[in-house]
Amino acid sequence: MNNQLTLNLFPYSSLEVFNNQNIKFDRADLGTFKDSLRAPIHRWFTYPAGFSFKAVEEALRIYNIRPGMIVYDPFAGTGTTNVVAKRKGISSFGVEAHPFIQFVAQTKLFWEFDFSTLSSEIDKLISQIENSISDANLLDICVSKIFPELVCKCYSHQKLAQLYLCREAIAALPVNPFQNFARLGLTNLLRSIADVATGWPYIAPQKARKITKTTQSLNVVEAYRIQLYKMRDDLYQVQTGSSIRGNAVLISGDSRQKQNLIDDETVDLAFTSPPYLNNYDYADRTRLEMYFWGEASSWGDITRKVRDRLMMSATTQINRSDYNLEKLLSDDLCQIAPEVAAELQPKIAELSKLRLLKGGKKSYDIMVAGYFNDMLRVMRETYRVLRPSSTFIMILGDSAPYGIYIPTDVYLGEIGRAIGFASYKIENLRIRGGKWKDNPQRHDVALKECIVTLSKN
Repeated sequence: MNNQLTLNLFPYSSLEVFNNQNIKFDRADLGTFKDSLRAPIHRWFTYPAGFSFKAVEEALRIYNIRPGMIVYDPFAGTGTTNVVAKRKGISSFGVEAHPFIQFVAQTKLFWEFDFSTLSSEIDKLISQIENSISDANLLDICVSKIFPELVCKCYSHQKLAQLYLCREAIAALPVNPFQNFARLGLTNLLRSIADVATGWPYIAPQKARKITKTTQSLNVVEAYRIQLYKMRDDLYQVQTGSSIRGNAVLISGDSRQKQNLIDDETVDLAFTSPPYLNNYDYADRTRLEMYFWGEASSWGDITRKVRDRLMMSATTQINRSDYNLEKLLSDDLCQIAPEVAAELQPKIAELSKLRLLKGGKKSYDIMVAGYFNDMLRVMRETYRVLRPSSTFIMILGDSAPYGIYIPTDVYLGEIGRAIGFASYKIENLRIRGGKWKDNPQRHDVALKECIVTLSKN
């Protein structure tokens, strides 16, 4: 079976591969969070599953999106699209199903602070924390009874006790935008000041992190003060950069479903990066943070509160007994995009067989089917809200579970055409997957990251 598909898979499609020569930055970074790590507001929460704010800026420029127009992101994530739009004076909608990530985005989108008041609130909070630490015997704080084991393994007792007192001081604040600001500031520190490796995608409590002179000399409260003032300075920079700010409406919801807050044919540009079909557990990405804040304390909590809300993209979301294994593709997908369904069906069947031969027995068959079932619904809802002659842009990657190649870009482009989009284009950004090349369990199929652009008549 030939798992590598060419771009003429659908010979009668309006598929076009193009390369934009006017992009003035490293195109390979557009699908990564690299640029956003250094950018005001965007850097408030490190989200390696995110994408570059520069990609949004370029799209707004190319499609001449101006104040008075509306942008939509069905997978808002940490708010990259909405933050860029707001800074450009453009109104936007975003939908995010992950409750903690939605909190991050919502906090990043509130800029209406009085800076004198904000500075005094920061100073007052830091002073309260310093007094609490001074008055407390840190050794008497039984962190093992307060936090799940994972959190306790990431910090020394003294450091975690200080973080706990920071958490309690924030909890005592009035419920208002400053409390969210303070909470996100501490959240930003949780991984950077940990004593073990807490990088993406996995936390490794058994692996000590490399401590630099800078991080070694900073105590928790000083690091927190620096972080809050950095965030304040970011707000000052974006506030003084332009007198026009767009209105951002962030919806905590499911982009597979109709969003009644968004009327038909009112959006001028949709820009997003959907979950990649790469078995990454987006719920697990915030396990440390949710455990620390007491929003979850177990794998089951994370499943109920996050995984069950997300569209299909990881085998950790799957209980095989919940599915009809004889009919994994939805009736909607089979009826609306029969060519795509016909291509997917033998691959799904092959994955069902391969899982029985693999040690992990991962349910990639269900994952692949569920992914395209869900993306059909998201794309149909996006089509509904887009104006005629508008554009839907997605940054995404292809996939090869168990070595079975899934051209996600082509399939989603064809699903888009079946829904009603007039045409689609694919622009390759970079080759990806190289960091896993030494893994003996890894397939050797070349993968890429790309931009899929769908046009609505």
